[in-house]
Amino acid sequence: MSDGAAALPADYFARPAEIVAAALIGCGLLVEGIGGIIVETEAYDASDPASHSLNGPTRRNASMFGPPGRAYVYRSYGLHWCLNFVCAPGSAVLIRALEPRHGQAEMAARRGLADPRRLCAGPGRLCQALGITGALDGAALDAAPFRLAAPDAAPGAIADRRIGISRAVETPWRFLLAGSRYLSRPPSRYATGGLTPPEPSAGSG
Repeated sequence: MSDGAAALPADYFARPAEIVAAALIGCGLLVEGIGGIIVETEAYDASDPASHSLNGPTRRNASMFGPPGRAYVYRSYGLHWCLNFVCAPGSAVLIRALEPRHGQAEMAARRGLADPRRLCAGPGRLCQALGITGALDGAALDAAPFRLAAPDAAPGAIADRRIGISRAVETPWRFLLAGSRYLSRPPSRYATGGLTPPEPSAGSG
């Protein structure tokens, strides 16, 4: 993630979640200057049996029905915070893993370990390493403390089945950076490669 990388505007996310999830692979994510390269995502939309938004807005999922380009942060099983990027209404992309690039010492202190491959390998670990809590639910992704940047060169993404869910497990909306050592889980036998992230829609920068 270079200093001159183009920032992602809010309307970058005003698209179907599965398209955004693939396009985010290789993008940079910083929270107060700490973060790295997104290497794993999962998409969820409003008609998805595995999505929090399936039954409409609630107090917990209200951010999913707000403007695109906002954070949706929730606590999983009462233990771990999870960071999502809101896309089209009722849809979002779960950020599952990062390759640490900036602030590794701070990440290690927060996580209580030094192995860079485990610092952000999973949505709960990622949030702990980046200091993300429910206080950022609904926050704009194109403003501090977030910084999101396009990759210097768009990498191809691998599509795979989602994990950690019990419904719609066959939906191939988990996207991975090929060959990354920083994934939460290696690709499954269902993974397919060679996906090229679509270009942003007109006006998205």
